[in-house]
Amino acid sequence: MGQTMKFLIVSDIHGNREALEAALKDARGQYDRIVCLGDIVGYGADPNFVVDWARAHVSALVRGNHDAACAGLESLSRFNDNAADAAAWSRHVLSPKNLAYLKRLPPGPLPYEGFDLAHGSPVGEFDYLCSENDVAAISDRITTPLTFFGHTHQQGGFQIKRDGKINVINSHSRSGLALAPRSRYLMNPGSVGQPRDRDPDAAYAMYSPQERRIEFRRVQYDAKAAGKKIVKAGLPERLASRLLVGV
Repeated sequence: MGQTMKFLIVSDIHGNREALEAALKDARGQYDRIVCLGDIVGYGADPNFVVDWARAHVSALVRGNHDAACAGLESLSRFNDNAADAAAWSRHVLSPKNLAYLKRLPPGPLPYEGFDLAHGSPVGEFDYLCSENDVAAISDRITTPLTFFGHTHQQGGFQIKRDGKINVINSHSRSGLALAPRSRYLMNPGSVGQPRDRDPDAAYAMYSPQERRIEFRRVQYDAKAAGKKIVKAGLPERLASRLLVGV
């Protein structure tokens, strides 16, 4: 890996073309490779656009639970009604090539260029890491210094210090986070296409291994347009309205 390699880290795009395009425009010219933590489809009205983009531009990608459901690898009975409706619709409209791509996506954790990619937890593919207690329960099983994960749609993360203490990392500082030596990190770039941390702006992160620095980013996008497409497709209105408030 080149000494100046920089990564664009994205997750949980969920078929939201408007949010993805805004994030890519915001990050343009500032990265060398893109990695994705899963759930590129589900909820949103543009699954084929997002999968076409991923096939062409993403260097490494792990599957999310919605990717698995849309590919027929995960039962829709595990989802709430709105999510199940969106997954069934996405499965119907996805092209054969894009369905085949989703079926081939590897589960996490996936080692890549010195860090790991996961959708949920490094020890449970679709488990949630939402709190210090969630991390404490698995901390003795985490050996990788840096893991990027998604699934919660909440930007931020956790630092596991050498003495086992766990620090919660919030994403409100835009100055960037310098990774401390001898700590292990679980970092979530947030959701591009469906944030749920009460900030409706598309979320992503940048990572510079050379500088050992992670920067959280947010960018506004046309959530109303994305929501109108959801409703026009016949998907649940709730999937459109929540885009406006980030919940």
